[in-house]
Parts: sequence; structure tokens; C-alpha cells
Amino acid sequence: MGFTREQLASYRGATVPDLIGDDVRLLFVGINPGLWTAATSTHFAHPGNRFYPALHLAGLIDREIDRSSGFTDEDRKHLIDHGIGITNIVARATARASELCRDELRSGGERLTMLVDEHRPVVVAIAGITAYRTAFDRPWAKLGPQDKTLGGAELWVVPNPSGLNAHETIASLADWYRRVGARAGL
Repeated sequence: MGFTREQLASYRGATVPDLIGDDVRLLFVGINPGLWTAATSTHFAHPGNRFYPALHLAGLIDREIDRSSGFTDEDRKHLIDHGIGITNIVARATARASELCRDELRSGGERLTMLVDEHRPVVVAIAGITAYRTAFDRPWAKLGPQDKTLGGAELWVVPNPSGLNAHETIASLADWYRRVGARAGL
């Protein structure tokens, strides 16, 4: 499935529902939905995003998920059945995360805290150090486990899986996901 620029642009400002089951153990948190994610209503959906290949390589899911054309009901169930949930700091879709303002990230951090309080995952893994630093006013935070919890959950910051993050590979992301998965008991 492909989209024209005009089609993708029409999803600016759209939201994507959280993917969270009753028994979520590991909650992954993106920065905000990209336009492809909004168009398919599927988190981390851009074909260049390495999130799902890294989840599979890490052994947290049993099969590849072709997200570029949108989740199937079976895909959603597969993630939920494996104790994995997905949300974002900011709900509003943009072409680039740099379009978000500081106030949006801060408000998103507050919303995320309430969401974690409600669903009680064991581990929260925020995918993006810069957004985490802004949303939670932690300017010197580093990747890895944080010294604070979030709503009682162990809090980690992991690298952003976007293809734009050239410092990471599917293998290096899988190492991070394996670590947070182990902490969540997956």
C-alpha cells in the first residue's frame, strides 16, 4: 500500500487509538503518530520503521508483522496476547516529531502518567530520548533504565526505531527490546 503526499497530508492532526490489552506487561511509547501511522491506524507503520522487525528478532513476538498496510485484527491480538501495548506521548499526527511543541510534550507526559496508572504495565519503554527529556523535564537523561518509575512501572528510554535514526539497526534495537522484555517478564 502506498500513499501520495496529498493523501498523507490529509492525516495531519489525526489520532491513532492506543493498543493496550487488559494484561499489558510492556508498554512501548512512541513520540507521536507519523502520517503513515495515522493513515493506516497502526503504530510504527511507516515501511522504513524498524519497530516490528526488531520486536520479532528480540523474540517478543512469534512472527513478522506487515504493518505498512495496517494491522489486521490478528496482528492486534498477537501483540496483546504477548503482553505488549503501544501508545504515544502526543496523540496528534505530524509529518515529523520536530513539529511538536514543548507544551504538547509536557501535556503528553502527564497523560501518559495517567494512562500508566490506569493500566499498570510492569515496564514502560519510551522510544525517543529527546522527547522523553522534554516531556518529563529530564534534560540529562540517558538511554536505558531511568532512576524514577512512571506510575509504579519500571521506566526505560530506548532508541527511536524510525529509519531516520541512523545510529541504530534492527539488531541493536532488538537488543534493547530484549532487555525491556526480560524486565517485563516476557
